[in-house]
Amino acid sequence: MKKGLALLVVSALILVLAACGGSNNSGGSGDSGFVGISMPTKSSERWVGDGANMVKEFEALGYKTDLQYAEDVIENQVSQIENMITKGVDILVIAPIDGESLSDVLGKANKEGIEVISYDRLIKKTEHVSYYATFDNFKVGVQQASYIEEKLGLKDGKGPFNIELFAGSPDDNNAYFFFDGAMSVLKPYIDNGKLVVRSKQTTMDQVATLRWDGALAQSRMDNLLSANYASEKVHAVLSPYDGISIGILSSLKGVGYGSDSNPLPVVTGQDAELASVKSIITGEQTQTVFKDTRELAKKAVAMADSILKGTEVEVNDTETYDNGVKVVPSYLLEPVSVDKSNYKTALVDSGFYTEDQLK
Repeated sequence: MKKGLALLVVSALILVLAACGGSNNSGGSGDSGFVGISMPTKSSERWVGDGANMVKEFEALGYKTDLQYAEDVIENQVSQIENMITKGVDILVIAPIDGESLSDVLGKANKEGIEVISYDRLIKKTEHVSYYATFDNFKVGVQQASYIEEKLGLKDGKGPFNIELFAGSPDDNNAYFFFDGAMSVLKPYIDNGKLVVRSKQTTMDQVATLRWDGALAQSRMDNLLSANYASEKVHAVLSPYDGISIGILSSLKGVGYGSDSNPLPVVTGQDAELASVKSIITGEQTQTVFKDTRELAKKAVAMADSILKGTEVEVNDTETYDNGVKVVPSYLLEPVSVDKSNYKTALVDSGFYTEDQLK
């Protein structure tokens, strides 16, 4: 009997830990209300920053917060949100792992009168999402591709150059906006032969990277190089995210790129993660897109505060983001293209990083 009871207790603890996804951060006075914040993973530093920034902003306004990270496991995120509903949160701010996996749990939130703000990534296939706070995601892709266009001199008629394309996770709605934005710039050059994709992999299905996984990107780049570049050089790689860029660069350096006689290609990125900014400073990764997540956190907090106080929620886009059931009213912030020439102005002068962090 005692052994059986002990096993039951251990099993219950395991289930609780699984539901928590290995992280739990609650705090705040709660005078203004109770906010549930669901983030996808701690494996990307940007999500850690997003969560911490929102907690700071909400608690400054007197809200109690419950911040959870699901470690890129959909079932964890669903369980965590269910747990927040059970705890009695007044509102949910969610950055989904899979944009289409939350319909049922958000139906439960709706029955409890809990409104939902979709954070950075769009929640799809449900009417139970009130607002969306994000960046101009199409413009992110345009900035990445325009950087390649500029560095290769494509507008001046230079070429042909070899390029390979990478995109983000197919379960993240943003990945399509990034890719479409980039291809709006690159496709004319591919069509006229100034850019050559030697692998012939040019569609989202072919170039997507599940869960934005840098190791998967590195493996794919290894395969692309061995199959298509035995006697050719790659001159540019469209990478949608810094974690993917680091994997691509590892692959390139592994076959001898990075010397004076065999320089690295132009490699783009996104999120201005610390490792990638250092890589840019040392002349490896070429570019990243900075999205000031401090401002995004402030915007999401302001939206939630307006909802709970019954005041008008500020939006600047009511047309772009159709989640398959409704067009979600959105606020889009401006991204900034960053390279070695302007990283100090964009990242240090703004207080996002200190000089010491970048050494």
